[in-house]
Amino acid sequence: MTTSLKIDPFTLEIVKDSLLAAGDEMFVALARTSMSPIIYEVLDYASGLTDAEGNLLTQGNGVTGFIGMLTFMVKETLKKYPGNKLKPGDVIIINDPYNGGGSHLSDVGLVMPIFYAGELIAFSANKAHWTEVGGKDPGSFTNDAVDIFQEGLQFNCIKLFEEDRLNEGIVEIIRANVRFPDLSLGDMWAQVAALRTGERRLKELCAKHSKETILAAIDYLLGHGETISRQEIKKLPKGIFEAEDYIDTDGIGNGPFKIKVKVTITDDEFICDFRGSHPQVPGPMNCSYTGLMSAVRVIFLAITNPEQDVNDGVFRPLKVIVDPKSIMSAERPVPVSNYFETLLGSLDLVWKALASHLPNRLTAGHHLSVCAVTLSGNHQDTEEPFLIVEPSVGGWGGAIGQDGASGQFCMADGETYNVPVEVAETRYGVLIDEYSLREDGNGAGAGEFIGGKGVIRAYRALSDGQAVTVTYGRNKFYPWGMNDGKEGSPNEFFVHKANGEVDGPFGVYARYKLQKNDVVRLMTGTGGGYGNPLKRPAAQVAKDVKNGYFTGEEAREHFLVEVNPVTFEFMELPGRLS
Repeated sequence: MTTSLKIDPFTLEIVKDSLLAAGDEMFVALARTSMSPIIYEVLDYASGLTDAEGNLLTQGNGVTGFIGMLTFMVKETLKKYPGNKLKPGDVIIINDPYNGGGSHLSDVGLVMPIFYAGELIAFSANKAHWTEVGGKDPGSFTNDAVDIFQEGLQFNCIKLFEEDRLNEGIVEIIRANVRFPDLSLGDMWAQVAALRTGERRLKELCAKHSKETILAAIDYLLGHGETISRQEIKKLPKGIFEAEDYIDTDGIGNGPFKIKVKVTITDDEFICDFRGSHPQVPGPMNCSYTGLMSAVRVIFLAITNPEQDVNDGVFRPLKVIVDPKSIMSAERPVPVSNYFETLLGSLDLVWKALASHLPNRLTAGHHLSVCAVTLSGNHQDTEEPFLIVEPSVGGWGGAIGQDGASGQFCMADGETYNVPVEVAETRYGVLIDEYSLREDGNGAGAGEFIGGKGVIRAYRALSDGQAVTVTYGRNKFYPWGMNDGKEGSPNEFFVHKANGEVDGPFGVYARYKLQKNDVVRLMTGTGGGYGNPLKRPAAQVAKDVKNGYFTGEEAREHFLVEVNPVTFEFMELPGRLS
């Protein structure tokens, strides 16, 4: 939809900021009215507005990896309901991973067309991780499903509301098929509230500035986003850049699986060619093409201009090529529960291919994985069922001029959070014995600028019969170092049983049975180091030992610095580099 109406720059700026504010208000409305900690604590969702053709205008975003998924949800809606089949008051529900949904069934999207003066002018959309959508396992997303039908309810772009009339049948299907219906339906209503917030704000803008002004401003903003991206691409190194890596496993014993990318950068295009990567696999590590597009959008934005406001115009110079039915362009009915590991692997390939050419913008490798954990059981006091669903933080890579960040979520998780210790211990049948930075003991992440530390988070079961499902990628292939920096450490977990036995380490495990006082010790990876460790200032190495980042033995072996364990005085050993 385009218009030739000219708008003064002051009005354009006001409308732009008003659209951004509407997206932010939608985001806050969803968090404040949701029922599940995975939404209101972790912020595992996204919301925003698109134009009438499905082009993203603004996105309040918790999960970075959802950049672009709202667009595909709306475009699938337009494809299924062409012409005048969409009406004011309609709300469409969609989580089909292959057709518009883009992630896994647990991420449920809602789409609402916005009409003004009888004309479809925009869409309000959001996507949120429900605690439950049914399926064979508590929490729905699992790591040993063999087809999509084991992973929960599928909503293939159908009307939840038709002209403000609720489809009660869909609600009853949800209520009868999920383990925590109050949570799932409560989150659904929170999403509806957020959609209506966006609709209300956009209509107010049209009433204040006129519909024609808003539509003209939308066209301008999309074009402006494209202009900025093309200017930034001109600043990038030109040529062809390649990388290869592996997905550890498909979750059911197969793997590893090779993935590869060829990045071509010209003066006006950024092309990512993933052809030659492994075909789709039997287990649930498959990612759809929509997920791949979102992955590449994340790293493209990081490379070009991460400060700019995100809209679909920004991504017009970006092209993605992939073989059909690959592990990153999966098609029905292969399982996709843990699509995020392949999404992240795809993102990381582009990062790895360009890191050495953009050292001022890209770091060494990070812990990469979402490090997803679901823990279910019955509460020791109430005997009511509970379910923990959360990602885990880990270490980011070192970079030129700075150490890596410790205890941060992976790149595709973005601005999300752990469930706080106090909330976990109050609501669930666990104690958290430990939540600390990890000391690897083997020089992982050593460098002139060290990799950020992973963490240890230990859950103690307070009742019998609990079960934990853990999906930790980057367990076999560690975060990569740069410029002679050492690689990081793996994501892994152990089970310390009440009888004193220790089981592990594991990377991926489905439904490990826990009895009272068994402890799941989750350990995430340290990021890769940047630069030769022998160039790290000796005084800084002594501080690292004092802070518990490295042991005295590691300082001596990897940095050639002798550190007194009591006074932390230090002495440089022969062989260090100036």
